[in-house]
Amino acid sequence: MAESSLRCVRGHSFDIARQGYVNFLSKPSPATYDHRLFEARRRMARTGLFQPLETILGRLILEASSGPDEPVKVLDAGCGEGSQLARIREGLSRSTARPVLTVGMDLAKEGIRRAAGEYPQSLWCVADLANAPLADGAFTVLLNVLSPANYSEFRRITAAGGRVIKVLPGQDYLKELRTILYEGSPRQQYSNERTAALFRENLRETQVQQVRYQVKLEEDWLESLLRMTPLSWGIKEESLHEVKLRGVREITMDYVILTGRSE
Repeated sequence: MAESSLRCVRGHSFDIARQGYVNFLSKPSPATYDHRLFEARRRMARTGLFQPLETILGRLILEASSGPDEPVKVLDAGCGEGSQLARIREGLSRSTARPVLTVGMDLAKEGIRRAAGEYPQSLWCVADLANAPLADGAFTVLLNVLSPANYSEFRRITAAGGRVIKVLPGQDYLKELRTILYEGSPRQQYSNERTAALFRENLRETQVQQVRYQVKLEEDWLESLLRMTPLSWGIKEESLHEVKLRGVREITMDYVILTGRSE
């Protein structure tokens, strides 16, 4: 590693950006998520909206990291703007004296740029999940929260006997928004059965845990909540306005956590 670049064993060199992250993409990726989404998610994260989920994920990570003297090595594949991994890392550091290494990876450069600027305790990289620039067996735990998966890569970069932890939306996830935005359409209902089945096909000793809770919304939270979720993508402004008019005062957070063992 040079002062401002990384060099792999094959001689490839990757610059470290001024903000402290590494971009492993050979060409820019189309921007699916913009700065407004990441800013909205950061705002909602600071309200404590995701705290119950993060607490459980931290516990599962520690349970999966065997060996009292072994470092806890976690990859967040699809980390967004990094706030969730940062809070999980804080919890891990309080709960164990073992070294904690956390790496966040996402295809969205804007999210990684924000993560590196705000949470320098972790390593951050712009990379494609389908071609991860990471060594075989590098991590004891791979975290994949509300994000696409590539199981062949996940198995490769997770150590033998390590865990892959995937979080899916439950059927009631943000149901108050879904009811208004998709009233009368097939998208009003959600099923994660196909995604869960694919997880079970690719990993062993799968365990399932549901996390469901409701949160009372402050008046100024709704705008950020709408901006952070893909549920609002492609929705007409009048429908978004209707959500605000109806005055949603409580939101349901419903997750399914799948844990599987890597070969």
